[in-house]
Amino acid sequence: MPSSLVISAWSAISPYGVGNAPLREGLAEGRDAIAALDHDTYPVPFEQAALVPGFTAAEYVGRKGTRTMDRVTALAVTAVGGLVGAIAGELEARPEQTALVLGTGSGSVQSIMDFTKDSLSGERPYHVEPARFPNTVMNRAAGQSAIWHRIKGPNTTVAGGALTGLLALSYALRLHRGGHCTRVLCGAAEEFSTQRAWLEWHGRAEEERRTPLGEGAAVFLVEPAEDAAAAGRTVLARIAGARFRAYQDPDGIRDALTACVRSTLDAAGVAPGSVRFVAPLGGGGKPAAEEEQAVTDALPGADPAWIRLREHLGDTSAAATALQLAAVLAAAGEQGLGPGEAALVTGVEPDGQVGCAVFTGV
Repeated sequence: MPSSLVISAWSAISPYGVGNAPLREGLAEGRDAIAALDHDTYPVPFEQAALVPGFTAAEYVGRKGTRTMDRVTALAVTAVGGLVGAIAGELEARPEQTALVLGTGSGSVQSIMDFTKDSLSGERPYHVEPARFPNTVMNRAAGQSAIWHRIKGPNTTVAGGALTGLLALSYALRLHRGGHCTRVLCGAAEEFSTQRAWLEWHGRAEEERRTPLGEGAAVFLVEPAEDAAAAGRTVLARIAGARFRAYQDPDGIRDALTACVRSTLDAAGVAPGSVRFVAPLGGGGKPAAEEEQAVTDALPGADPAWIRLREHLGDTSAAATALQLAAVLAAAGEQGLGPGEAALVTGVEPDGQVGCAVFTGV
């Protein structure tokens, strides 16, 4: 049965800048945010990357209490903070009714590896800075975001590679339907770091190393349509459904994703021709080609606008599909998707899973 939950606000941090406006403007201009790396700061094998310009925890979160805050946590806290104003009254009255579902890769790989190195190279194994230990846990970003903004409802961290943003959204829908909260702040965050760059480099095939890494975060306010209307918030999109499917080898990507998209559209009662925007994960090599062909197969006769975010922002990993959704909302404008319009976000995880989410106007 189609979901009655909607997205009524969103907050994004991207290599275009902090806030929704830089993302909207960068996409409208078709501008690349990928630039040459300073190898003195980042001694990595990649020549280029897409970093959030001028971003530091001290600048955007504040100097108090952020000395040991790692980059992915600061990105998450800032992105969540971009939505807190929209629900200030509800949050103050009943903070336990607002949930937070945040997607991440492995938390902060940089923090995990730095802390481990210190414990091995120090004069004593315990000669490490205790204040930095919390950064080594995967749910650090979600926990700090909730503490910082006084969100007291369910707090969940989801990790699922390139599909993390869609998996977090799917979990948020189940959390709400289970009666555990009134509204959900849902999204994903990813940082650029030296250690992440080296891990990605060694884990990629030669042709995949041409894609620069990126970073960013996107968070969405998910709530019932009637709650949004009562609070005077504009419904930007109805969440029509999200589904996932497994494949055994790369030759199965096309069939798996085609079936995934078709079943999601059918369950939501959305005609392929009504899809206005498609935001694929993209990238290079066979998975990306199979992804686009699968979408084309699933939307016969449709002529949507394709939003290929990875070309401009690089590989944002765990934040990718969340930023894809943010790009759709940016393209749809201040009033969101119109009546009869739909949008499709897709992704392919190389480990053997595909996924998609469908959104409609109201």
